[in-house]
Amino acid sequence: MLTVVVTGLRARWASFLGGFVALALGVGLLTTMGLGLSATFHAPERSPQRFASSPVVVQGRDRLVLDVRRGPDTVPVARQLDRPQAVDKEVLRELRARWTVTVNPPAAGHDGPGSRTADGGGPDAVGVDAPADEVKAVVGDRAQVLTGADRVRADPDPERDARALTALNALLGTSGGVTAFVSVFVVASTFAFAVALRRREFGLLRTAGATPGQVRRLLLAEAAVLGAAASATGCALGALGAPLLARTLVDGGLAPAWFTIGTAGWPFHAAFWTGVTVALTGALAASRRAGKVGPTAVLREADVDTDTLPPGRAVLGTGLLLAGIAMLAWTYATEPSELLKRKTYTTLPMLLIGGVALLSPLLVRPTARLLRLRGAVATLVRENSAASVRRTAAVAAPVLVTVALAGTLFGSATSVTHARGAEAREQTTAQYVANGTDLRPVTAPAGAVLSATGATSVFVRDGDEAVVKYGARAVADPAAFASLARLPVVAGDLRDLDDRSIVVNEEFERHRVGETVEVWRADGSGPVRLRVAAVLALGTGDNGPYVTRANAPGVTLDRIDARGGGTATARALEAGGGTVRTADAWAAATHPAGNPQTRLGMILVLGIALVYTVIGLANTLLMATSVRSGELASLRLAGATRAQVLRTVAGESALAVAIGATLGLAVTAAVLGTLGAGLSALSAPPALALPWAPVLASTAVCAAVAVAASALPAWRLVR
Repeated sequence: MLTVVVTGLRARWASFLGGFVALALGVGLLTTMGLGLSATFHAPERSPQRFASSPVVVQGRDRLVLDVRRGPDTVPVARQLDRPQAVDKEVLRELRARWTVTVNPPAAGHDGPGSRTADGGGPDAVGVDAPADEVKAVVGDRAQVLTGADRVRADPDPERDARALTALNALLGTSGGVTAFVSVFVVASTFAFAVALRRREFGLLRTAGATPGQVRRLLLAEAAVLGAAASATGCALGALGAPLLARTLVDGGLAPAWFTIGTAGWPFHAAFWTGVTVALTGALAASRRAGKVGPTAVLREADVDTDTLPPGRAVLGTGLLLAGIAMLAWTYATEPSELLKRKTYTTLPMLLIGGVALLSPLLVRPTARLLRLRGAVATLVRENSAASVRRTAAVAAPVLVTVALAGTLFGSATSVTHARGAEAREQTTAQYVANGTDLRPVTAPAGAVLSATGATSVFVRDGDEAVVKYGARAVADPAAFASLARLPVVAGDLRDLDDRSIVVNEEFERHRVGETVEVWRADGSGPVRLRVAAVLALGTGDNGPYVTRANAPGVTLDRIDARGGGTATARALEAGGGTVRTADAWAAATHPAGNPQTRLGMILVLGIALVYTVIGLANTLLMATSVRSGELASLRLAGATRAQVLRTVAGESALAVAIGATLGLAVTAAVLGTLGAGLSALSAPPALALPWAPVLASTAVCAAVAVAASALPAWRLVR
């Protein structure tokens, strides 16, 4: 058996080249992504900067710890505060009486003092030159005692590395998922089409006495040999490509400057065995069909495809399609805000794409028959495409995957960004907006209304099982805020906001006007009981909550909305620091149409799909055209010129690409339509945007590759 397999692979190496390249590339990308993912699991060990010379650091509490229910038990849950609390004055006095205490040292690499002054005016942390055990005995539970590497928690923004790695982990995970999805699809499609072309060969084997089981084992053995060789090659390519990926991510701003690839071994094992499994899985369905080929297939002369949609493929495709539609509908009906998240609009469309791609043979023939173009070439293109359903569907399916991914990924991301920008502009009646971290109080000129706000947080229990941290806005003047804000209020009145109340959104567990909400402030103080003054629609996620400055200790104003007063108002805002813009310019600047880092990540994902599509198209059409010598010779004998034959072959490829692009746009329309409905349900502007540039570019690349891969071998056959 092994001799037959190796001999067959050597004799038909051109047919297997595309599958080998696709699988090797897929394993290489999985290895690269796996090595990148392994490097994101742990942030680098950073040495303390702010208190590098102090062996012990005493820091105020930087986490809110509350007890929640976990089944029959109660467990503590910690949530990060916006800033640490001040070190207790009595603790400072006792420490200074015993040891040398360092306060407000400069932080390396940061301008000005590295200290963060805590709420209440005291230092948030101090360095102590003393044994750690003795310091802990003095401090007790009144503050935190940090030693060793834990002292980095007192540095400015100690969580920045973790945040960067979380975002990078999501990007690489998404890219790895797309790689696995597309590689399985392309490899399975390649094997299935190769089996369809070898039908007469299997008929000869059956005539020579081969059993169906031997035919199936032959194909599976070929897949195993091919999969092992391609996977080993892919692992080597991945090892070479991982450092290049790291440099690209750093240069593109998607990863911090210190990000490097580690030496983990599990990505190689995972990628290799995934590649072998994909090859065997792709060959499994094809081998079952090959085993059903009877000895009489060798006598078959008709080129019209039959049995183009086996029952297993029909069931799987229908299941994926119905599952995708059901999950979109369920998400829209229950949690429309989930439609705005990258995880949702990246994963859910894959179900629709897989379902439509598997069912594409059902759509090829009726779509091709719709053409009513005149001329002999157009007639041949239409009839050949309708008759050769397998070939047409094998070309259309990879195009469908690429176009649908381009449309759903870029379209969803752009639509959400546009919706957030439009929502932000609609929510203020201001003429000018000043924003920045160094804003100073401004006196309103005659006839002007100014509303200053700042970012803060509130902590709220969600039932007995969770504690949720909400990003909130602190309002300096509730009356001015109510006159300038145009928020989507569904109940209550913004004018009722005061120091004993809160404006919440519909995401809160308790969101009825007049109800009391128990909250903890940004510094961990509380709980305080605040009355619900108004309820806002959820929107794109930035609607509330709102509190007054009395419930936002230590808040720094970072935005001033202004209306009236003419140019005097603009000059007053400029004197207060920050950046002053018109409201339209502010909305455009703070909610740009495209984030460069996000766009680079989308291009990375789409590039993977496009490369696979190119490989799949080229391989499929080279195989399909190379076995059409008799058909093309018959056209020449019937009077067709060489140019007409080439136009016919190229037209068939272009038509298949057009069918795939049409199906991809249909999937895109379904996803974006559901997203638009979700935005409307959230009372957000449904600013949908179809990304014509990436869609047309992907279609053009597919069309160029398809035409070239079919026309070049056809030109050789008709010379």
